[in-house]
Amino acid sequence: MPLQFELPPMAVLGPLLAALGIYGLLRWVVWAPGGGTSPKSISDHALWVGVIGWLASTLQGAANAGIVPSSPQTPSLQQPADILEALAWPVVGCLGVHALGQLSYPGPRGSRRLATLSVRHVRDFLPRKLAWTTLGIFAASAATITWAAMQPAYRPVPPATPPEGATGPSFFDDGRIPGTELAACLAAALLVLAAGTVLVLWLISRRRQLEALDAGDNALLRTIAMNRLLRTVSTVAAGLAAIAGNFASRPEPATATSWTNPSALVAVVVLFVMWLWQPPQLASVRPRKAQTRRVSSSGRKNVRNLRREKHPAAALTVSLGALLGLAAVAPGMTVLFFLGSTNPVRATVISAVMAGCVLLAILAGELLLERNYGAASAVRGWPVQPVTPALLTAAIIGLLLLAIVTVMTAVGEAALPSGTPVAPGWIPTAVATAAVAVTAAPATQAVRRRRGIVTADDGLDAALRAITLNRIVRILAAFLLAQAGGLLISAGPAWAALLGTQTVPAELWEGTAAAAGYVLVAAAVVLSLIPVTAFGPRSAPAAGPAPVAPAR
Repeated sequence: MPLQFELPPMAVLGPLLAALGIYGLLRWVVWAPGGGTSPKSISDHALWVGVIGWLASTLQGAANAGIVPSSPQTPSLQQPADILEALAWPVVGCLGVHALGQLSYPGPRGSRRLATLSVRHVRDFLPRKLAWTTLGIFAASAATITWAAMQPAYRPVPPATPPEGATGPSFFDDGRIPGTELAACLAAALLVLAAGTVLVLWLISRRRQLEALDAGDNALLRTIAMNRLLRTVSTVAAGLAAIAGNFASRPEPATATSWTNPSALVAVVVLFVMWLWQPPQLASVRPRKAQTRRVSSSGRKNVRNLRREKHPAAALTVSLGALLGLAAVAPGMTVLFFLGSTNPVRATVISAVMAGCVLLAILAGELLLERNYGAASAVRGWPVQPVTPALLTAAIIGLLLLAIVTVMTAVGEAALPSGTPVAPGWIPTAVATAAVAVTAAPATQAVRRRRGIVTADDGLDAALRAITLNRIVRILAAFLLAQAGGLLISAGPAWAALLGTQTVPAELWEGTAAAAGYVLVAAAVVLSLIPVTAFGPRSAPAAGPAPVAPAR
């Protein structure tokens, strides 16, 4: 059937206004207060381009493209025109933001223009390893779309209502459109994404030189822009593969009770890897050696400079931070693979496993630190402020939210009509929270009782303990928020029964609870990704004497 597109005025005016707003914001960022540009403002401009481009690349609105829900009232994307529109916003949006980033740099203002005689090519500035990785992701996405194209269409099956008092397995009843229709839309989006990436890379290589930077920094700035572009389009390509996998993995209606989308797990890994693949930094904005000198022996320690500390114990603590992400993601994906994507307690179990594995990794790091660099005769420093107020506040708020949500969910589930086939959702949450609390105790005790580090710097041992304690509190705060959010998402009927459905439909209460739960889960993810040094002041409080405990 021919595609019919209707372009209302806002379909053209909306993107135009968004482009003008983003262009104005980027021009405002790149201009320094003194009326000109500076290396610092140019670096901030590149960062803002990457952040806005990443925000514009979300494919959440097209996650269930091609799926035909069994309920006619459920919003869906079944028509190719609707699917193409949902895919066009993130694909064109992220490419447009990066193109605007290059166009928003100021032109030359000096009397003498900076120019080079050599011809600039894309390959001269392209980060090779990232480029090959992006190419592999595009190829894998194309293969997944091809897999989706071979899938037949299914008609949705209305869910059967079991007799009163009867229980049984819940089958999937959603259908899907022909695979060729969805694959054509996804392939078009992938081709536009690939062609647009090539064009923006060409634009980056041909952009004019900036007067505020020397030749080396100008070349490095192009590499930074290409790094941010390739990381963004890689996540979009992985998202297209996840949509195709969600379509192809879905079983025939009323034939299966569980299924897993492996492409979604791969997309999460790609997102995590691209988040860690940081771009280089301009030489003109890097900290100078005079700013990274060792602190005096007065006990005040610059926590942000711990990454540049020469002591091997500091290097071990810093490197452990990168391993904590792997300790969380790998077990979480494994549990998700075995539980499936529809298990009602999957959010509770996954967050508990991830938090427990991180706490065990922290405990192992402390034991390794004591074994390699600790000594009974060394001075045991203890920070005056072990945990920053921001993290402590986040943990307290998370604990209060989880307690309130758990109690209200328990009351709501008790108010459900008798015979409702709903298992108590607050019990797994309470058990998982208790298990993580038990796991956190040995890690906290290891930090407190660890022997001192052999070093001439009095503040190093206290700084290492503060970093570890802040990591423990950060993962606990994120875990509490995730548990509260997961319980809100899975216990929608309990909230509907608790708040009443006389004047407001039950679906509204369930949707509101789920929306609040997703917000809390997103807040937990963001909190777990923020470095602990971002919560505290630039200088840590002075180190005080360690708490009284038998030295080992």
